[in-house]
Amino acid sequence: MKQKLAVIGAGSWGTALAVVLADNGHDVRLVARRQSQVDEINQLHTNEKYLGQVQLPESLTAYLEMEEAVRDADAIILVVPSKAMRETVQGLVAILEQPVPIIHASKGIEPNTYKRVSEVIEDAAGGSPHLASITVLSGPSHAEEVALRQPTTVTVASRTESAAAYAQKLFMNQQFRVYTNPDLIGVEIGGALKNIIALVCGVTNGLGYGDNTKAAIMTRGLTEISRLGVHMGAQPLTFSGLTGLGDLIVTCTSVHSRNWRAGHMLGKGKSMEEVLEEMGMVVEGIRTTQAAYELAKKENINMPLTEALYAVLFNGVDPIKAAEDLMGRVKRNEVEELYHLD
Repeated sequence: MKQKLAVIGAGSWGTALAVVLADNGHDVRLVARRQSQVDEINQLHTNEKYLGQVQLPESLTAYLEMEEAVRDADAIILVVPSKAMRETVQGLVAILEQPVPIIHASKGIEPNTYKRVSEVIEDAAGGSPHLASITVLSGPSHAEEVALRQPTTVTVASRTESAAAYAQKLFMNQQFRVYTNPDLIGVEIGGALKNIIALVCGVTNGLGYGDNTKAAIMTRGLTEISRLGVHMGAQPLTFSGLTGLGDLIVTCTSVHSRNWRAGHMLGKGKSMEEVLEEMGMVVEGIRTTQAAYELAKKENINMPLTEALYAVLFNGVDPIKAAEDLMGRVKRNEVEELYHLD
């Protein structure tokens, strides 16, 4: 059944998801921040800054005003940076007139509160009755490849099976396969923390280290993700799936990954400020590193890769020194750690 859908956030990922929904025959309204971007999408059917010359469906319509886009919407898809989520939701609930399912595709943990994105949405909504449900969409999915209709698989999770099934039906097609997962916590934690490990992989590649190092970081990184995730209430098996292992592979091994690229520049000797200026886009892993580091300290969770990256990002530690400190840590038993993730 054709649905009226508002996608808030016209970056690369938001636009790619809007393409999927438009391909599925839905009435898709994509909310952008600049009039020039709205005009480009509506007149040229491109979003060049984020997706190059990829041709967008002519049925996809861009809007500047969120209120106009969400009017009578059957569902709202939030694809804004995690740091903008709270403000976006506060503005959204002020204009909604009826209960609407919310699907978010943002990845991160909020510093200071240590809330997952769905928790930030709930908190920002302040008990509004207009949020019918909250579902997360996550998994190994470069926006550029999704927009080109290359085969991709993701997962959706919600507190209710019906909400997850609804999101699955909206997005599922021959190129974009969607699974459901009952573990909302695990899906959000996996999607957030993999950006930390991607940054670390980028740093080591920038230092000139090779595949042995990358394999070690990804494997031990997955252990860190699982350790913190299980402590927060996630199911361990979730991290063997798309939002854990799958997302980790795609983000740690591809130049498409902005977190990997940012880490690579850090490894080449650039400062965090220089990296952010050159990237010109949000690097979620930096903010998530701060939140995960603080949360791990608070909860006494062992996360050495996260600690090392935090030292590089926020304490000015040389990446080579951080790598040496990691390799020189006290001897551990790998199997014992795997069976005692918390």
